[in-house]
Amino acid sequence: MGLKPDAWILRMCRECRMIEPFEERLVRWVDEEMVISYGLSSFGYDIRIADEFKVFSPGKGKLTVVDPKNFDADAFTDFRGGMCIIPPNSFVLARSMEYFHMPQNVMGIVIGKSTYARCGIIVNITPLEPGWEGNLTIEISNTTPLPAKIYAGEGIAQVLFFQGDEVPLVTYADRKGKYQGQRGIVLPRA
Repeated sequence: MGLKPDAWILRMCRECRMIEPFEERLVRWVDEEMVISYGLSSFGYDIRIADEFKVFSPGKGKLTVVDPKNFDADAFTDFRGGMCIIPPNSFVLARSMEYFHMPQNVMGIVIGKSTYARCGIIVNITPLEPGWEGNLTIEISNTTPLPAKIYAGEGIAQVLFFQGDEVPLVTYADRKGKYQGQRGIVLPRA
C-alpha cells in the first residue's frame, strides 16, 4: 500500500524540494487574523501569491487586440502591495510565493480556490509539467461588474499532484521550455 496523498506530497517536498517555501500544514490564521488558507492539504497544496502584480490596463498602451504572440507589455500597470484591486471584467497577473521543482515523474494541475470563485474571481487552470521549475505566473480574472480584491501572502489556488509510474520520454526541462526557471511575473512568450 502506498503513502496517503498528503504524506506523499510531504515526502516529495522534503526529498526533492518540490515546493519552496513549504508549509507542512494548512494555515488558516496568522497573528490571530483569519487568512485565506495555504499550505499542505489532503490531496494537494494551496499556494499563495506574492505582493507584486501586473494589472491589465488596456487603455494605457497601444493595445488594439490581445495577441499572445506579440503581447504589448505596456498594457499592464505594475503594482506592489498587500492586496490588489482587480478592475471590473478584467484581470491581473501575479506570481506564486512558492518556487517549484517538479520531479520528472510528477505533474501538477493548478485550480482556483472556491473562496475566490464564489466571489466571481477565477484563477486560470494551468499545468506544472514534469521537470519544470520556477515561480508560477498566475492569471486571476474578475468576472464581476465590480472591483474585486485579492490578498498577497494568502491562498489563491490549489495544486493537485499526479505521480506517473515512469518518467516521460521528454520532460519540460529536456525540451528547454520557454518558461523554465522563471522568476517573478513572466508575460506571454511566443
